[in-house]
Amino acid sequence: MTAAARSVEKLDRAQPDVDLALARRMLSYMRPYLLVAGAALATMLAFALLDTFTVNLLKRALDQALAPVGAFRAESPETRYGHLQAIAVLYALVAAGAFGLRYGQGYLLAMLGQGIVRDIRRDLYRKFIALPLAYFDRNPVGRLMTRVTSDVDAVNQFLTQGLVGLAQDVFLLAIFGGAMFLYDTPLTLAGLTVLIPLWFVTRWLRSRMREAFRSTRLHQALVNIFLNESITGMTTVQLFGREGRARAEFAQRNQRFLRANLDSVRWYSIFYPFVTFMGDIGLAVVLFVGGLEHLRGGLSIGTVVAMVELLRRMFAPLQDIADKFNVLQAAFASAERIYGVLDEPETVSDAPNARPVTTLRGEVELRHVWFAYQDPPAGAPDDAWVLRDVNLKISPGESLALVGATGAGKSSIISLVSRFYDVQRGAVLVDGLDVRGYAQRSLRRHIGVVLQDVFLFSGSVFDNLTLFDPTTTREQALRAARFTGADEFIARLPMGYDTLLMERGSGLSTGQKQLLAFTRAILQNPDIVLVLDEATANVDSESEAKIQAALTRVMHGRTSIIIAHRLATIERCDRIIVIADGRVVEEGTHAKLLAHGGHYARLHGAQAQTA
Repeated sequence: MTAAARSVEKLDRAQPDVDLALARRMLSYMRPYLLVAGAALATMLAFALLDTFTVNLLKRALDQALAPVGAFRAESPETRYGHLQAIAVLYALVAAGAFGLRYGQGYLLAMLGQGIVRDIRRDLYRKFIALPLAYFDRNPVGRLMTRVTSDVDAVNQFLTQGLVGLAQDVFLLAIFGGAMFLYDTPLTLAGLTVLIPLWFVTRWLRSRMREAFRSTRLHQALVNIFLNESITGMTTVQLFGREGRARAEFAQRNQRFLRANLDSVRWYSIFYPFVTFMGDIGLAVVLFVGGLEHLRGGLSIGTVVAMVELLRRMFAPLQDIADKFNVLQAAFASAERIYGVLDEPETVSDAPNARPVTTLRGEVELRHVWFAYQDPPAGAPDDAWVLRDVNLKISPGESLALVGATGAGKSSIISLVSRFYDVQRGAVLVDGLDVRGYAQRSLRRHIGVVLQDVFLFSGSVFDNLTLFDPTTTREQALRAARFTGADEFIARLPMGYDTLLMERGSGLSTGQKQLLAFTRAILQNPDIVLVLDEATANVDSESEAKIQAALTRVMHGRTSIIIAHRLATIERCDRIIVIADGRVVEEGTHAKLLAHGGHYARLHGAQAQTA
């Protein structure tokens, strides 16, 4: 098992049984739909009463028409035919009413279920939006997709088919059982003795079925994770000839998923037939005891048949409860994971008195900053930290370049200024105020970010520039594209700004994607701070020249932080900071650092030799 799989398995490990707490939380999603649920229950109750009445009609048909006894013995065949005809017509009318009630019940349950699914998925997505990036660093996309899809469906099944259906089954049991007691109490007690072993078997299977469903959800998540990674990275898989290895890995995960499913099916295959078997034993008891009473003249044939029919119908909801027990175990296993997401602390959140940003002078300061993506344990060595006691101050309007080896901590500084993460020690200040004191969304609207790994959504070019913001006009988008030079290649696309892009912008070159990302940042109008993260790392010379020209205009009078491996792109920056092992080791202008002959000079010399 891979490290990622082991991590997910650890995160998905079962929590202690908390059925009541989980049930209360799941039930909270039904609160807005109490009227719909009440209407569904009313139709169920009406159906149960009608169903019981059909049994009574069957009893009357036997006693009054087909096998007359007692006061009806002297009635003529014509009179009994009249009874039979009236009962048959009434039976058909009752069946038609039951059909209408079944239709209403199904429709109301569908309304209830779809509303609940929408609400749970809405809450999950809102939570995803609010969670810090650190959460997504440690949770694969496939695992989170499982939460929003199959886990939500399992909870929905519990609340609609499970919970409301369970209420229906309870109604049916109460009504059928009550009718049986009204017909003959001793015979009813004899038939229901089979419920005792059924109760003990249910208790024995309960924990085993829950664990089996937890395992099924875990392995489904592992399959989804692998599929997401493989499909997203298919170019790499094929480029390095890893198709066979990928097939073998997927086959292993798929086989584990199969075994987990078969395990849950094994326990269910014991439980459901056992309920059916107990029902058959109960029917045998009623037939035998009731038949003896009939032969002794104590019960009419209609009463015996009615008792058999009521017990058979009574075990139908018991079998249904067995099925809902299966649904319940799956739902609790899924609910544990859903609420694991919803209960995740939002470690990067707005303070109650967070200030909105209206304008910024652009002063940025890192004051004794210690940072790691995962909190190091107490007493951890310095190499457990990404940034170590970093002190850095950028004046308003100053252009600053960050250089250093991969993993030195450059991108972490950008992430901290944008407050994608919070520092463990020290503070990051913008205009003299800790970034934790600003409203996040307001702060980020004043920070234009262009990342090296450009993400483009499915949609038109215009939608990707505006990020579906309806307040941004086409003229604003055109101006920004002309400003960055992206307008030239957009005009050559089949439908210009209305050209539809596929997922992740497939069909565009790396340079074109980068120009779109740069235009997107400019369109946000970051009039105080513009942060660029390797903006020209993967573009061709022509595109780089366009970006550099736009960058020069945008940097004028604005605080600019630039990360670049190509040192030639940052030579004209006001100041260059060299980061090594999470610390600031050098700073100065391009000329000063070359003259110093330190880290920067060695990096510059190495690039000059490979150019």
